[in-house]
Amino acid sequence: MDISQLPDTLMDEKNGNSRPIRIEFARRNGYFSMATNHFHSEYEIYYLFSGSRYYFIKDRTYAVQPGDLVLIGSDEVHKTSDKSSPSHERILLYFRPSYFAALDEEDRELLLSAFSQDSPVLRLNLQERLKVEELLLSLLEELMEKPPGYGLHIAHMAAELLLFTARTLQKREAVPAVEEEPSAMQRKITEIVRYINAHYGEPLDLDGLSARFYISKSHLSRVFKETTGFGFAEYVNLTRIKEARRLLQDTELSITEISIATGFNNFSHFGKMFKKTTGLSPRLYRSVNSPPR
Repeated sequence: MDISQLPDTLMDEKNGNSRPIRIEFARRNGYFSMATNHFHSEYEIYYLFSGSRYYFIKDRTYAVQPGDLVLIGSDEVHKTSDKSSPSHERILLYFRPSYFAALDEEDRELLLSAFSQDSPVLRLNLQERLKVEELLLSLLEELMEKPPGYGLHIAHMAAELLLFTARTLQKREAVPAVEEEPSAMQRKITEIVRYINAHYGEPLDLDGLSARFYISKSHLSRVFKETTGFGFAEYVNLTRIKEARRLLQDTELSITEISIATGFNNFSHFGKMFKKTTGLSPRLYRSVNSPPR
């Protein structure tokens, strides 16, 4: 099957939320920026068929081109944004943590190793790219036609892709998908992002960081958005909510204590931002996601 035969969007809407693996294909014509919810518990594989994108992951921005596999770990902040040619075609494969939990330890470690490389971008050679695209197009054809047992076949092909990726990474190091050395300002933004990631519990604003990193407030605001795809306040809040989510799941701290620990001195604002990001109030999120104690 040729990719041109696919509709502009394709996903398993009926069963996507009940399966440990879900698939999304999209053809974007023109400018596009990711909507909200820029981190999730699922592991994600992103493959670009055509076009070009910038991909911000954790604390760096990568230039992604056709033939690149992008591997995003559980709860890693990420966002795509337009590059030179905004129109593009891509596929996403999401793997729930429960998918890996069902495997034996040796297989689980092998597959998860794909998401813990120094670079999250694997640039495939021509032979590897042909193999991956043949597999992905077969998967999408199965999803589009939905023959009996298509869910089993899709799960099998998704597992084959994951195994191929892990084995390929074992043979060679992933090549960072950057076309040129980052500029001094891009390096500065990476430094600022890492500072935010480490100091989310402290007061953070443009005035303070522009003074700390010797860059004007207006310039910092503009370049931060251009480099990461996030507005400054958006990224700070997202980083704080991500940590709050972890504390709600893994600790017995009160919701008020978590609000303060993650830099939200206004409890009401914390509640509103948490629900906007996760879709749940902090209290409900804890009751749904915390293990029995």
